[in-house]
Amino acid sequence: MIGLDTNVLVRYLAQDDARQSPRATRLIESLTSAQPGFVSHVVLAETVWVLESCYGADARKIAEVIDTLLRIDGLVVDRADIVWQALREFTQRPGDFPDVLIAAIGRSAGCASVQTFDQGAARRAGMTLLG
Repeated sequence: MIGLDTNVLVRYLAQDDARQSPRATRLIESLTSAQPGFVSHVVLAETVWVLESCYGADARKIAEVIDTLLRIDGLVVDRADIVWQALREFTQRPGDFPDVLIAAIGRSAGCASVQTFDQGAARRAGMTLLG
């Protein structure tokens, strides 16, 4: 297994760099279930942030990308069961996918709550507002 950095995934998904995108594509498409690439939660959250902030991806597109990454045979997404859970929650109500993922990871770890100052995260991701 090899780890994948955010920039490799973004070049693959965006296909926007004449030099790097073909290299990222060759790598991603060479991965197999026997020799997979690893996508950490940090890389997943950074990829979402880049797609939203630099490429204007909306919630529908973000959900589509995450779903696709979870289904690629040659990728292992860190604790995919938690990411699937976060994706289901994200598609049911508007919000920020990294916030939803943070809350899902917290619940999975046995946290009674995930404390935040972010009112949107409290409202949309089920975190607890620290007052």
